[in-house]
Amino acid sequence: MSEVQISPVRPHTAFKKLPLIDISLLFSSDLTERKEAAKALGNAARDAGFLYIVGHGVQQDLIENLKTRTREYFSQTYEQKMQDYIGNSSNHSGYVPEGEEQYLSAKPDLKEAYDVGFDLKQSEVRRPMLGPNRWPDFPRFKEDVKAYYDAVFALSNALFRGFALALNLPEDYFTNKVTAPPSQLRLVHYPFSPAAPEDRPGIGAHTDYECFTILLATEDGLEVQNGAMEWIDAPVVSGAFVINIGDMLEVLSNGYFVATMHRVRKVKQERYSFPLFCACDYDTVIKPIESLLSTDKPSHYKPIVCGEHLYAQTMQTFAYLKNRLANGALVLPDGAKGLSSFGHKPQSHLESVELTK
Repeated sequence: MSEVQISPVRPHTAFKKLPLIDISLLFSSDLTERKEAAKALGNAARDAGFLYIVGHGVQQDLIENLKTRTREYFSQTYEQKMQDYIGNSSNHSGYVPEGEEQYLSAKPDLKEAYDVGFDLKQSEVRRPMLGPNRWPDFPRFKEDVKAYYDAVFALSNALFRGFALALNLPEDYFTNKVTAPPSQLRLVHYPFSPAAPEDRPGIGAHTDYECFTILLATEDGLEVQNGAMEWIDAPVVSGAFVINIGDMLEVLSNGYFVATMHRVRKVKQERYSFPLFCACDYDTVIKPIESLLSTDKPSHYKPIVCGEHLYAQTMQTFAYLKNRLANGALVLPDGAKGLSSFGHKPQSHLESVELTK
């Protein structure tokens, strides 16, 4: 693979559809083949920030079991689901009722969710968003959701290695920092409501906080903003995952990769989606990688701590955490940034606005 030229803060192209990349060679024993797959992965991520991948190796039976358990769980009554309410967990794990989350839009999202994470048992390394999952007392939920999590988490490590190669870094550069990360899997249910107003989104426009996201969805509804600030449909592609760049990989790459704004419009039929948000370890300092910097390409970002950034963004989004902020039970970490401080205005990051605590 020829050397890539890392130029900072590159805006996306005015793409009209997402690129599709076969990543099967990322699993090759031949480094040259892995580099070729990484080059294609990196080019698509640079140009669009969003792409489809096939050749990922995740077994279909794990996917079908996940969908089945999710449908069964959300078919319960509201009262049954609220027994698992996320606000009663110690590490932001559990059931998220409709209206709990609100992004930049003035209207709450029209969805419900169940959030699980790395399922860390060791108490000495627990953090606000890292610890044991809150598993519901529901048949085969833990078994099937964890089996899917483990498989897609392994895929995330392959992608981390691919992004490292795409940036001319050692292949294990990122995976050395992914030992017990706050990488969250969300099971999201968008109910179909014909009476809902057209301006009531499934999810309002935002960038993802982590390094990148691996998304599986059952129906269309995802929209992505291109470099011309147009909203582009990202329909479901059979057998493919959607990958998108998040805030932290934007910082690490010094803007070579840029987080892409996206949203879910009012759905036309019942929809489920399953994003795994792929992060580095909680205490990892996220800053531009030294080898990507030079006199001509100085740092464009202030350092952030991975877990603290995730927690600060989450505290500004979830009602139960907003309430704790308001009554003084919680405070934002030092240097916490406002929602969607990355991606959508890629030239503005030299002086990102920080929030006061």
